[in-house]
Amino acid sequence: MAYQTINYSVERRVATIAMNRPETLNALNDDMLRELYDAIKLADRDAEVRVVVLTGQGRGFSSGQDLNTFQHAGEQRDIGAHLDQIYHPLIQRLAGFNKPTIAMVNGVAAGAGMSLALACDLRVAGDSARFTQAFVRIGLVPDSGSSYFLPRLIGYARALEMTMTGMMVDAATALQWGLVNRLWPQDHLAEETTCLAVELAEGAPLALGMIKREIAYGFAHPLHETLEREKDFQIQAAETEDHKQAVQAFFQKQPPMFRGR
Repeated sequence: MAYQTINYSVERRVATIAMNRPETLNALNDDMLRELYDAIKLADRDAEVRVVVLTGQGRGFSSGQDLNTFQHAGEQRDIGAHLDQIYHPLIQRLAGFNKPTIAMVNGVAAGAGMSLALACDLRVAGDSARFTQAFVRIGLVPDSGSSYFLPRLIGYARALEMTMTGMMVDAATALQWGLVNRLWPQDHLAEETTCLAVELAEGAPLALGMIKREIAYGFAHPLHETLEREKDFQIQAAETEDHKQAVQAFFQKQPPMFRGR
């Protein structure tokens, strides 16, 4: 499929989706948001894809919503419908994706662009990365899942501080706060992210999908319910060919070959 605002490529079972409007620091317009949705759907349906890396071309990850589109819409814009029809389906598809997702943050991630990074499973960053909940600077409130993901990652007080002040958080602080999982020099960001993505892609895909659902369930439910959920998932995992083959490989002192069966 030919895309106009993103680049999509697959290598070593890793799909890389790169927002490609570098002249705007990858500001999000409707075309890009729709193409992101389609690309994630494509990666979901492709059995050869086991991991998705989301990033931005040029000097930034994404500067957030392209405000020029609002200016052109004038008084006719319906921000609620825009969220319902464009942003919400994308965030839900990304957050509910059954394969590991990594946001590779190269430069600024602002507003709804930061929301996209928050919706991924892992966030890795170069030392030039910066994060801001910029909504308040134009008299708006966080959207696209930021108020859901952010306090779960960095805590209630820090999330309030970020969203109420619109402060810019640098890469080192983001790592300290738990906003990003790993921080590398900018020159090594792509290489190190590829290593992490390939490591995940070589893992057990069925187990990884269950782990995502299990951790999400455990975060929101009491211990006794989580124990039952863990048991259900473990029964399913133990019946897979991947598990049985991995046990044999362990005793044969060979690396397992996970086939997603």
